[in-house]
Amino acid sequence: MKSYFISFEGPDGSGKSTVLEQVVAQIAPQLKTQYLVTREPGGSVIAEKIRQFILDPANEKMSAKTEALLYAASRSQHMKETIIPALKAGKVIFSDRFVDSSLAYQGAGRDLGIAAVKQINEFATNGIEPNLTIFLDVKPQVGLARISKERAGQEDRLEQEKLAFHQKVYQGYQEINQSHPDRIKVVDANQPVNDVVKACVRIIENCIPRELLKD
Repeated sequence: MKSYFISFEGPDGSGKSTVLEQVVAQIAPQLKTQYLVTREPGGSVIAEKIRQFILDPANEKMSAKTEALLYAASRSQHMKETIIPALKAGKVIFSDRFVDSSLAYQGAGRDLGIAAVKQINEFATNGIEPNLTIFLDVKPQVGLARISKERAGQEDRLEQEKLAFHQKVYQGYQEINQSHPDRIKVVDANQPVNDVVKACVRIIENCIPRELLKD
């Protein structure tokens, strides 16, 4: 059976993890095939260890290039252990972040250039891309305010960056979104969570191949 790969993207504080969990709960009963929920950085044992190192606030001296390469290394392992086997098995994959995050955070946010970061990630992924990406759109100041309210003192290394960094990330996402209108669908994440979830479910129902859904 045909596989299908869906990624969820958005700035920090956009509510991706919460929305993804609720979207899967609504979509899963409609699927004919098995599904997989995963995340980046992480998604496999080795990749999760790299995640811990990348996001550890203690690693404040990490260079931009090291950060980008570690994300690509984690992604490469994630592909080998998790994504590619699921694609071969004909599963529907839901991933909390994928390559677009690296393009926005390291390419734009760290000023490494979207094209340069894309190149190292094409090597890491063998050029595999999601079939569909849902971008949860919220301005950086709103997302950071949410994080500060909900997890004050528990922010990871990237969440602790100044607003100027997150604004560059957001602009990077806008560039990426505009370059891939067929793959990337934008949802207003300023709405109540239930409305965001409904919008995401509608997008998936409209985009996913009919043969993957129950009659």
